[in-house]
Amino acid sequence: MRFEVSKVLDAIEGRLTTDPALARAVLDLSEVVRWADLDGGRPASMLRLGLIIDALGRHVAEENVPVYAVVPRSLLSDADLTSNERMVVRRWADDGVVEVVPQLGDRVLEVAELLGLPVLTRTRAEQFRDRSPWVEEPGRLLAAVPGAGGPVLVARIGRGEVPAVAEPSPVGRKLLSRVWGCPESTCAAYGSGGDPDSPFADMRKTTSPVSQPPPTLLAGVPTCPRHGSRLRDAGPRPAVEVLSVRIDGVVRKRFVVSTEQPVVVGRAPEGGGVMLGQWLTDDARKWISRGHVRLALRGPELSAQDVSTNGTGIRPDGSLNDDERVTLSRDETRALGPNDVVELYANVHVGRAKLWHNGGVSQPHSVMAEAPTMAIRKFER
Repeated sequence: MRFEVSKVLDAIEGRLTTDPALARAVLDLSEVVRWADLDGGRPASMLRLGLIIDALGRHVAEENVPVYAVVPRSLLSDADLTSNERMVVRRWADDGVVEVVPQLGDRVLEVAELLGLPVLTRTRAEQFRDRSPWVEEPGRLLAAVPGAGGPVLVARIGRGEVPAVAEPSPVGRKLLSRVWGCPESTCAAYGSGGDPDSPFADMRKTTSPVSQPPPTLLAGVPTCPRHGSRLRDAGPRPAVEVLSVRIDGVVRKRFVVSTEQPVVVGRAPEGGGVMLGQWLTDDARKWISRGHVRLALRGPELSAQDVSTNGTGIRPDGSLNDDERVTLSRDETRALGPNDVVELYANVHVGRAKLWHNGGVSQPHSVMAEAPTMAIRKFER
């Protein structure tokens, strides 16, 4: 069972992010792990985070939905978690895939408001209103409640729709336009990359300036939420564009292209990129090259360059008319309009994330697939 739990926690880790461009919701991890009615288990369990991530995936009908988890430092030594769970949370903190704060305060609300994301919480809306009138907007507060096939999300106020692309607040947009530096060099979010003495240092994923989380504001001053240190402005942040891969009508993955980092999409790109192979039919695998199309951002202009064997299609304004489809030959580049869709193969598309407001999947792949029976027994009754 311990091996199974570790596999689930590894799967959950793949859905955690503090990247403002990719996160779809914000939560307080110390709150989520104590929702014992979701599985009828022990007082605190990290597996409940997986149940909530699955619920969010069903709510937005999309695969691979990432969440932004805020973690009060006290959770790193919480005796209600197992020693393995505490070790995993510390590793996540060291890698910067979750945000650790000395005390929770209003940080969850602050992140949500700055980034334009919903909050997954059971806290009553009335308790939030005095702290942030922003929560009055429909769909800002979503509560997880037990359901027949797993937890479901219900809106505290208004309807519970989650926008396809988050819209930062004016203050959030201003903060996200800059790169920030923390005087603590080991800071995983705004420093050079975490504690070098950590046992996980060799496995650490470096946080790019492009994906830095928003600073907290103390008396209007951008501050590191973990260390409480005033941040220095290190210059403009590279522009980004959030794109989605849509295969057979299902949004499979979101990714970010920045002015500093082009992205290659294909069956199995060398040296990174976006790999599609696991979602393709046999015919599509034969047609789509390992590295098929290179997407780059230059200022406001997003471009597609064919790097394949069989060519890349461009559908202007997402047109389904084959007569309007433009085919790029090897090394040919074309600037993409706001609604243009890149076609690698029939029904294998890449476009700006805002183009597809519904993920198109009725039952997203579960991060809890490897969970021990005990963790999900309540839903099988």
